[in-house]
Amino acid sequence: MSLVNFRDPAVLADPGGRWIRPGALYRSAQPFPAADEATVDQLRAADVRTVVDLRSSAECDPADWAAVEATGVTVVAARVDPASDTVAAAMRTMTGAADLGAFYLLMAEQAPGAVAVAVEAAARPGGVLLHCAAGKDRTGLLTALLLDVLGVPAEEIIADYARTTDALPQIFAGLAERHRTALNDTAARRSVPAPLLAAPAEAMATFLDLVRTRHGGSAAFLAACGVTAATLDAFRAKTAPEAVAC
Repeated sequence: MSLVNFRDPAVLADPGGRWIRPGALYRSAQPFPAADEATVDQLRAADVRTVVDLRSSAECDPADWAAVEATGVTVVAARVDPASDTVAAAMRTMTGAADLGAFYLLMAEQAPGAVAVAVEAAARPGGVLLHCAAGKDRTGLLTALLLDVLGVPAEEIIADYARTTDALPQIFAGLAERHRTALNDTAARRSVPAPLLAAPAEAMATFLDLVRTRHGGSAAFLAACGVTAATLDAFRAKTAPEAVAC
């Protein structure tokens, strides 16, 4: 099955090609149920050479990307765990879209090493795919940080994030099938905060604003996570509109 919520942010967030060239960075949900020939064909057509898996170890299965790895694509684990004590506590108090945006920043702040690994992988040659479970939260915040570093306007980053809304029914169906016990249980579904079941524009607007006001912007935040200036320069060079894929 082809990847759900698979897209190139450059095509929609920067249609004029002013900040990022198409084909450098992709985003998606995790494979449902695991990567197969359709997934391989999809990634080959996009020249994806690296997959960055943002899920925690508990969410992963060795079979998830086996078919893709067999073709020579590198899968990089950059574990951002939404079940850590601090992050899980914030999740339980979430009531609105602004809380979701603050939750995104907390997840990133609690996983600086994973953020750095993900950005380093994104700077590799060829197309790079970022994904988590739904391709909405962890994928959304990393994509936003990277687009912001390139100077993509906030309104376009927010609009790209919100586009996941259209794919959510298919995403949740895939997650429910994969995690039948947890997500098909009525009590479990009711325990999921409502904002996590949507992709509200306000959440991404809040996240970007908090990154700016608390950390001085995405580049400064990524540097604090351990991303080197050389890595950011490599990412900018790779994604520059005039860059040629190598």
